[in-house]
Amino acid sequence: MKINVATDRCTGIGICESIAPDFFEVLDDGTLNLLEDKTGDALAEVEHAVRSCPALALSLTAE
Repeated sequence: MKINVATDRCTGIGICESIAPDFFEVLDDGTLNLLEDKTGDALAEVEHAVRSCPALALSLTAE
């Protein structure tokens, strides 16, 4: 699955980073840096991060 970030919605809270730190990193200026754009074997972990985003800025799409 491919990870998508709606940068205009992201508020930089960092919940995604705390759940899936191999995929998400919130920079010092509050912007989200996507470290990996495909879930690979970590689908469940990334799905949890996507569901936990309070700004609804994350989504997954089939490749």
